[in-house]
Amino acid sequence: MQFEDVKQDCKHFRGNIPCKPNKVNGSECSTCSEYLPISKRILIIKLGALGDVIRTTPLVVKFKELYPNCHITWLTQSPAVLPQNEIDSILKPDAFSLFLIENSRYDIAINLDKELEACLLLFKTTATVKYGYNWDNGKIVPATPAAEHKIMTGFFDDLSQQNTKSYLEEIFEICHFTFNYEPYLINKNDALIAKWRTQLTSLANGKKIIGLNTGCGPRWNTRLWSNESWEQLSQHLVNQGYFPVFLGGELEDEKNKGFAQKTGSYYPGHFSLEEFIALTAACDTIVTQVSMMMHIATALQKQMVLMNNIFNAHEFELYNRGEIIQPSVGCECYYGNTCKRGQSCMHDLSSEEVLAAVIRVS
Repeated sequence: MQFEDVKQDCKHFRGNIPCKPNKVNGSECSTCSEYLPISKRILIIKLGALGDVIRTTPLVVKFKELYPNCHITWLTQSPAVLPQNEIDSILKPDAFSLFLIENSRYDIAINLDKELEACLLLFKTTATVKYGYNWDNGKIVPATPAAEHKIMTGFFDDLSQQNTKSYLEEIFEICHFTFNYEPYLINKNDALIAKWRTQLTSLANGKKIIGLNTGCGPRWNTRLWSNESWEQLSQHLVNQGYFPVFLGGELEDEKNKGFAQKTGSYYPGHFSLEEFIALTAACDTIVTQVSMMMHIATALQKQMVLMNNIFNAHEFELYNRGEIIQPSVGCECYYGNTCKRGQSCMHDLSSEEVLAAVIRVS
């Protein structure tokens, strides 16, 4: 076979090493029956936090539906949550990756981060079509008019509060699509999921397992529910015949140990992200404040009770698998990290109200 016979436009082609068909059965391009010509080369720039990356993955589902043999490159600071079997190339924003992107050509390039560096990168990317947030003469601009509304809601709180579309509806519109409940994607370890499912099922002894995610990160502390409320909810759940499990990361470890000691409910400890996802997958229902857990639970298609106060509730898409519950007094601190009343309105959300929501969705 000659060099000119090599089909470098094939999905299986790996650039400088043998492709999978060649390794598995010795296939060569001239006779290979697994040739898949790439239909579109697509770049997604979504650097963001873990949760933001997870909730952008429905776009991958849409693109693969429209262009079955497309090649998707995703640039992100959170590669661990993305499933490698669904995305062809996952890059971190280091010097090599940026050099590679700037010297490649794409059919479609999307930037869904409003950070200046992400917008500038889209501007410098060579692509036939660009969607999302672009850069022009030192400022953020919409790549197409479809992105104007989302940019404006970032500029002005009143416009953001008036919004009635979910984040998914918004980003699909930015890409000139209509959201049709395309699912989240997430990187899962099936062996770890099986381990935790076996362990929790044994401990629960037939009871429904309710994961209580007690943290939400330090950025907006006004989201936090009170320790007393978590303890009360745990006891209510036990009394109602559920098996509550406290969940959280390293920041919640000491707090969760205290909850477990006081209430007698189970706390398995804190783990790597991969194992945390597996532990979540072993639960039946998740109770959480707005946090990364909300996106993990959505990706795992869990029933969920989502406690919200400082954000626009229309932003969140639960896929009809849960309920958003908010303080009845209302919140005056939109996207605020300090409370104008001196005490977060989350304290006005009672454990009894959350228990009732758990019963409704479980």
